Amino acid sequence: MDNFPPAEAVKRLEQLGVDADLVQRIRERHEHQTIQIKELDEPHAVVLGNRDTWYTGPRAKDKCWPAIVDLLAKDGWPRDPAINSLDDSSTRIVSLLNHPKERAFSTRGLVVGHVQSGKTTNFTSVMAKAADRGYKLFIVLAGIHNGLRRQTQARLVQQLVEPNPAMWSQLTGVDRDFTPQENPASYFGKNNKTHVLCVVKKNATVLRKLSQWLQKASEYLGDCPALIIDDEADQATVATKSINPLILEIMSSLPKSAYVGYTASPFANLLIDPSAADLYPKDFVVNLPKPAGHFGTEVLFGRYALDGEDPNQVDDGHDMIRSVPDDDMPCVRPATKADVDGFEPVITDTLRRAVEYFWLVTAARGIRGTGNPHNTMLVHTSVNTSVHNSFKLPLERLHERAAESLEDVAYLSGLRLLWEQESARVPAEDFGESRVPFEELLGELPGVLRRCRVIMDNSSSEDRLDYENGPVVAIAVGGNTLSRGLTLEGLSVSYFVRSVSAYDTLLQMGRWFGFRNGYADLPRIWMTDELAEWFRHLATVETEMRRDIDVYMTEDESPLTFAVRLRTHPALRVTAAAKMRDAVTAASSYGGKRVQTHYFHTGREWLNGNIEAARALVATSVDAAVRAEVRPEDGRHVFRDVPHEAVTDFLSSYKFHERSPENDADLIIGYIRKRVSKAGSLGRWNVAIIGNPVGEKNFEFAPGVSVGRSVRARLDVTIPSPDSADIKTLMSRRDAAVDLSGDTAKLTEKGIMDLRRVQAPHTGLLVLYPIDKVSEPSPTKKSRAALNAEEHVIGVGLVFPAPWGEDSEVEKYVSARLPNVMIEDEDFSLVDGEEA
Repeated sequence: MDNFPPAEAVKRLEQLGVDADLVQRIRERHEHQTIQIKELDEPHAVVLGNRDTWYTGPRAKDKCWPAIVDLLAKDGWPRDPAINSLDDSSTRIVSLLNHPKERAFSTRGLVVGHVQSGKTTNFTSVMAKAADRGYKLFIVLAGIHNGLRRQTQARLVQQLVEPNPAMWSQLTGVDRDFTPQENPASYFGKNNKTHVLCVVKKNATVLRKLSQWLQKASEYLGDCPALIIDDEADQATVATKSINPLILEIMSSLPKSAYVGYTASPFANLLIDPSAADLYPKDFVVNLPKPAGHFGTEVLFGRYALDGEDPNQVDDGHDMIRSVPDDDMPCVRPATKADVDGFEPVITDTLRRAVEYFWLVTAARGIRGTGNPHNTMLVHTSVNTSVHNSFKLPLERLHERAAESLEDVAYLSGLRLLWEQESARVPAEDFGESRVPFEELLGELPGVLRRCRVIMDNSSSEDRLDYENGPVVAIAVGGNTLSRGLTLEGLSVSYFVRSVSAYDTLLQMGRWFGFRNGYADLPRIWMTDELAEWFRHLATVETEMRRDIDVYMTEDESPLTFAVRLRTHPALRVTAAAKMRDAVTAASSYGGKRVQTHYFHTGREWLNGNIEAARALVATSVDAAVRAEVRPEDGRHVFRDVPHEAVTDFLSSYKFHERSPENDADLIIGYIRKRVSKAGSLGRWNVAIIGNPVGEKNFEFAPGVSVGRSVRARLDVTIPSPDSADIKTLMSRRDAAVDLSGDTAKLTEKGIMDLRRVQAPHTGLLVLYPIDKVSEPSPTKKSRAALNAEEHVIGVGLVFPAPWGEDSEVEKYVSARLPNVMIEDEDFSLVDGEEA
């Protein structure tokens, strides 16, 4: 069954006169194996139609995949779960490709991974398994920089070519991008049984040469099944005038081709028009699981609760982010493009602390003696190469002074204080590691400083991070060459203050994501509070997007009919403007959703306006409610069956924070009115007040209606607008059932929603929370600070019943308001320039 597509294999067996019962048993065994592949727990996939699942896993006679398994085992990968998980995910992806013996095919798929999570190993495994089954030509599009192309070529040579050198021919080398070869027949002729490997940059000159060479070889390509892997598929592929058409041109010259994009930030790829002749992943989207031990956005920055989640179960992230004050910005990056020429950086206290902490971490890792042998620090303040180069002298002076000060008692006291403070904030024991005492570091520090190099890694410098020739200790200053795909080995400290304007660019900047075996307690990131807040928002977007893909997988959707919702941010674009050409206005439905406020201004005038709106709503509810319930024992009031006009009037006057686009009053009001007029639903609302039952500080909404003020401390970061606070979480799961009867304490979110559909299927719930303006945090909450607002705060939560039938939708364009900073988008000049 392996040598031909399933239907053709059955036909050939019948033509050979094989017994019908035996053919049936072979068919049934194959179908059983394909069902096992389709029903793998991970990875999740959204697939077009009923694609033939011809590939059912590796065979005993395979050569390429077993070689990868051997190499990974030698590198210390455990069979379970790491290698088994890789085996499952790569098998699932290969099963979605076409059988290489089909007459013609043009497949388009997308694999969504996580930043620095082993995507290269995954697509190398896919290539190995495809090669074992007869795919001939392998083209890997490896970003737009030479560094990533070289790194990818070296990895593929090590894992594919060197274990089976007689099976492979190479069109490119570690130091050589594609150049046309004289005789295509020597690669693709019938007498050549080798697989062909070609690793190229996404550069128009290079791709044009490759396309023209393939066209000249067209007579040999009719039976040449080709797999095109697009690493960092969101970069330069989508909506670029040169790269996108050239990839399509290359595919058109290959009668049998499969294009599979790999990315950790698929925002742009999922906004391509599915009906256009483009690279939209029309055949499949695979969502790779996050590997065990992977440091991702959510782990470092925390995120907000999604619908259906208990906010108390959503972590604030590890205490590894250190704040760079806004006052430091002019010292480490030019304020405008006009200031770039002649810019001279100043080593600020925060940058000095970051560098010194890096040296201490390197010493501690040397004492532990485990994990990656390399040690890297990233300094990323600008995309401009002249700004990078200006850091070399100041950092080298800092390095020299440190080496000269190792006998200075005052200097060592400062290092001791830094180490002990950091060790106390993130206990090693929480990560299964042992704390390294400062005294033990002293013996390692001279060697660390002796080996440390300051490297300018950018497109204009000769310096490059080279991890091939022994252990590295490096402070790497760079921009785009370090920010896309390239793995920074042993990265432990990052100083990152570059402002970017799009989700995908921001996510890819995070080179600190990945695996930290043996030093999971030690990584730190120095960045501005604004950037930290952006990453927290991005973690929420990323989690929601992946959940959407998983939901669509179970709803019989295909890549042509599903549309991942991407929540927007007022200071960030989803992706670059050119890539948004096919994006449409997002339709919002609130059925079954829970909306809550967590951003607030802290100024008196803004807060007093919301207090007046809340008091007006309560006064109306007292007069108009069919029934009122007072529960002094748990600090709650519930006013039942309040007319919806009272709620929409309140939403018209209550001010939501502009950084909370999910709390859009116009959209919510429009949705309520649409449900009332079109579906006869949401005409009545239950209005609840939830306060602190043990608090003595009462807040009065109306005569006879008062509750204790709740305490909600803010996250200990400075939101870009100085009078703002983020409390992250307002509404508990229990609060969402405040108007439901029965024992709701142990119900899940789904249980509460199901109960609401029975008890109040057409009634909305609005909850008011009076929050104390001081709100001191609990001593155990290290990432929290006092709210310190000028007046008490009114929080609002809304719960919408899940509709029995079709839900209503409301639409609104969202315009991005970029903050008053110099935004540096990705530089794509290398895409259209001459090959470098």
